[in-house]
Amino acid sequence: MNAAELTLAQELAEVSRLVEDDDVASALQRFLERITRTVPGCDRAAVAVRERRVEFVAAHGPRAGEVTGLPSQDGPIAEALQFREPRYLADTRTDARWPGLGRRLAEAGCRSCLVLPLPRQRTPAAALVLYARQPQCFGDTAQDVALLLALHAGVVFDNAQLFHDSRRLIDQLNAALRTRQLIGQAQGLLMRQLNCDQERGFALLKGASQNTNTKLRDVASALVAAHDNGELPAMITKFGVDDAAP
Repeated sequence: MNAAELTLAQELAEVSRLVEDDDVASALQRFLERITRTVPGCDRAAVAVRERRVEFVAAHGPRAGEVTGLPSQDGPIAEALQFREPRYLADTRTDARWPGLGRRLAEAGCRSCLVLPLPRQRTPAAALVLYARQPQCFGDTAQDVALLLALHAGVVFDNAQLFHDSRRLIDQLNAALRTRQLIGQAQGLLMRQLNCDQERGFALLKGASQNTNTKLRDVASALVAAHDNGELPAMITKFGVDDAAP
């Protein structure tokens, strides 16, 4: 294995570790930094997605914001996302397919542009966009390197999104469980304080929430905290619960 091959292998290994203890946005940013270091001639890179419209979710490199601010709804990026096919502008000044966009890219210092769709099992569709200062920059070697990184990254980011979506779902379930336990605790306090059954206790709790335009969990939290501080009767009065008690 020569030095170039070894460097590429090391970069592929690093891409697979980008998402460890990291969020997807940060992983994308670090991935683009590696892209600009590894792909010959590349000095700016971005990731674009398409749901209802084309949007850039990450960018790296000099004047990257200026480039990603250009219209992208009709052009190589939109086509790559729609058809899942690469698009290459070898020279933005002379490419006749998108002359308006090509001219604006050239004015922003980009003479070459390569768009590679990221292979993903999840939505939305995503593409890697590479820019270079020189025309004819992304030849066969550069395209092969970029394609290897894009293929690897598509799987990595699918797994990252799945991991973070799962973790977010677990956090939501834990929060829901804590809220349920809190409401049950407040319900029990009302049952004991107002000498009512379980159904009536929950009805009083719900009524206090509606009458004061306060979230149910916040009413429950206030009642539990008041009980801990020896102020439960006053809090019951504040929420008007005792007025509705049997």
